[in-house]
Amino acid sequence: MSPAARGASGNATAHAGAHGGYRSLAALRESAAGCHDCDLWKDATQTVFGEGRVRARLMLVGEQPGDREDREGRPFVGPAGALLDRALQEAQIERDDAYLTNVVKHFKFRARGKRRIHQRPSAEEVRICRQWLDAELALVRPTVLVCLGLVAGHALLGSKLSVGRDRGRLLETELAPAALLTAHPSSVLRERDADARHAALAALVSDLRVASAAC
Repeated sequence: MSPAARGASGNATAHAGAHGGYRSLAALRESAAGCHDCDLWKDATQTVFGEGRVRARLMLVGEQPGDREDREGRPFVGPAGALLDRALQEAQIERDDAYLTNVVKHFKFRARGKRRIHQRPSAEEVRICRQWLDAELALVRPTVLVCLGLVAGHALLGSKLSVGRDRGRLLETELAPAALLTAHPSSVLRERDADARHAALAALVSDLRVASAAC
């Protein structure tokens, strides 16, 4: 068993059953909309819950909603979401056939003038919000769990996860039959050079193809 798998096993045990008993994603979404378990709700516009098919074979998990997601109340609808849509299309994956969500359901930011600048959620905020993600996993029951970035990877598969060692290959976990770590689409957008962006997108597409083939 890989270090990632050992981390995942511990996390799954620690958080199991936190929000069990929900019979539908709609009921879970309604409950999460009123979550005040940490302070992130105070500045955020709304809870941004996951969306997609129940029993989707592929579940993609990012870090947290961004500015546009916070305003619209849907995951992956901003610039990173547009790039993810492109990567999914190139990997021949229909977005509607997957389930998309985030580890943290509220937008954490720092105001800079009229702009809201993304801030990484703390370990405690991730821990508190994990209850909702566990409930989503219990209802969706994906075949492959894709972690978009290390925040999601560490939250779900353990802190020993390494991009250099673990990215792009199928990992063992008790959360799903298989898991896979890849880059968050926002990291592709941060590449300044066009060639680097093209290579980063190609790597993301390649990882998504590995995940899709395992479904």
